Amino acid sequence: MEHFEIRRQVLTAIKEAVDLGLIHGTSGNIAVRDPETGVIAITPSGVPYATMTEEDIAIVSSEGKWLDGKFKPSSETPMHTAVLRARPDVNATVHTHGMFCTIMAMGDAPMRPITPPQAEFTPVRVVPFTMPGTNDLAGAVVSTLGEKGRAVLLKNHGMFTCGKNIKAAMAAAVYTEEMAQTTYYARLLGCCEPMSEEAEAAMQALIAKDQAV
Repeated sequence: MEHFEIRRQVLTAIKEAVDLGLIHGTSGNIAVRDPETGVIAITPSGVPYATMTEEDIAIVSSEGKWLDGKFKPSSETPMHTAVLRARPDVNATVHTHGMFCTIMAMGDAPMRPITPPQAEFTPVRVVPFTMPGTNDLAGAVVSTLGEKGRAVLLKNHGMFTCGKNIKAAMAAAVYTEEMAQTTYYARLLGCCEPMSEEAEAAMQALIAKDQAV
């Protein structure tokens, strides 16, 4: 089967996201780019993840043109492909409707890290509500992520994360949902105190140094 490796990565990641409770039903979508050919594997539209196979994963061009696969690519293909075009450092993208990120996305304030590992992905800014599956949403996500962002919240929609590979993109999704959950409960308890900006910056510098080795 063509594009076996990136299809396998997408299938493995989507099932992991389901197991972690980040995705329910057929909501959410994941994409992985082949850095050699530039083609992108992305979850198909409306296919239950429990029964999905590698052959079901769609293949699209960098512009989102459907190239291969039994099923139509995700309706959010414009968002994934726009980020992948704008960010040559990114080869994988994840969109979920995780409960706590969806709750936190109803506000406007960026999320700040509660624990040191979360600092790798902050600040997590909020993309204003834009209709799903549109080029307008794609452009808003690209703009909000900027040149180095790893995660954003989509107002009344969920979250979107990215990384140099699928492992990095999934880590961003997991820690962003954790950040939303810890922030939510801390606010309920009236004791929400994110890391200081100085500690956040220091942790980000340490993470960048470790990743550069």
